[in-house]
Amino acid sequence: MTVATGTLAERYLAVRSLTEQLAAPLSPEDQCIQTMDDVSPTKWHRAHTTWFFETFLLKPHLDGYSEADPLYHYLFNSYYEAAGPRHPRPQRGIISRPSTAEVADYRRWVDEAMVRLLGGEVPRAVEDLAILGLNHEQQHQELLLMDIKHVLSCNPAKPAYRTDSRRASEVSESGSVWIRFDGDRQAIGYGGDSFAFDNEGPRHEVLLGPYELSNRLVTCGDWLAFMADGGYATPTLWLSDGWAAVESSGWSAPLYWNRTADSWELFTLAGAREIRSDEPVCHLSYYEADAFARWAGARLPTEAEWEAAATTVGAQPDAADANLLPAGALHPRPAKGDGLEQMFGDVWEWTSSAYSPYPGFTPAAGAVGEYNGKFMVNQVVLRGGCCATPAGHVRATYRNFFGPGTRWHFSGLRLARDSR
Repeated sequence: MTVATGTLAERYLAVRSLTEQLAAPLSPEDQCIQTMDDVSPTKWHRAHTTWFFETFLLKPHLDGYSEADPLYHYLFNSYYEAAGPRHPRPQRGIISRPSTAEVADYRRWVDEAMVRLLGGEVPRAVEDLAILGLNHEQQHQELLLMDIKHVLSCNPAKPAYRTDSRRASEVSESGSVWIRFDGDRQAIGYGGDSFAFDNEGPRHEVLLGPYELSNRLVTCGDWLAFMADGGYATPTLWLSDGWAAVESSGWSAPLYWNRTADSWELFTLAGAREIRSDEPVCHLSYYEADAFARWAGARLPTEAEWEAAATTVGAQPDAADANLLPAGALHPRPAKGDGLEQMFGDVWEWTSSAYSPYPGFTPAAGAVGEYNGKFMVNQVVLRGGCCATPAGHVRATYRNFFGPGTRWHFSGLRLARDSR
């Protein structure tokens, strides 16, 4: 497919190509496994993102389009109730057919049709849906990586997803420093003209008291000190639901940490290796992050505090510096100095804020309105992106969210405190 440089069709093909590049190191067998309800098979991610374009763009907007297979509408819908019935999420791993090769055919079928749709005069509503679909696929690119990490970690052989993951050179670990912010009235939320998800707005004012943030993320070395001081055995550090999770799940370390004879090792997308104390700690639940902050005599930042601080670094990450997906590390990297660092990339940062609508929030009409608003309960906000987040897909206003007991995503924390 040949398209003009700089067009929406070219951007579409670039995003779709990256998904296939991320899946390429995986065997067909790798791509079919579902290790828990929250994890989806790689094959499903590839098919679901294709279903999105077929369902919301091609069927209603491309004259003469013929869907690839009517069964796909049932198999690859995720949670869009208005789009019709769907296959149960916990059972995605039992669908051996269509095969990964047939999913590749499905992607090609839809891609050829999408290039036709985007190659002519594109109405604004179609363009907006296409851009939403591209951002949706970028979310699934990150999900693909964090899901396959869980899948491979459950294999006793501990296979690597990719052995050439790149990492910054070792640095001497230095202590964190506190950076003060005056607070006062602050505008938060997205207010620009380019794409943002609906949950990032409307832009509105909040009142913040003076506060301080740690200049860097909490490290594995910090976490080892927490563990050595009985962090997982001290109920007074934990919220009630958090302590119940510790006891019921047997937590004694972050996800993917394993005790060896004389040290700790962790599983990464490059395979298992020894813990490095200078790296940001990763794969924490909100409960663990909150308990650590209490142990450290601090707290987690609110999402408004985080966003106000992040805008002093920039509304967008520095693509050349931030440890996002293009950096190739696929793992958190150490901080470099004493300034406000690691606000974008490395790990998603837990905040203390419940995921709820901003004042004046209204979801879009129809099925696409189910994208974010329906999840605004029992979730906690995370900010900043991670080492698996695609370039151009995160900004200071971006609101990610997960349940407080989940750990398989690339999540860590930064400490906050009221200013003294």
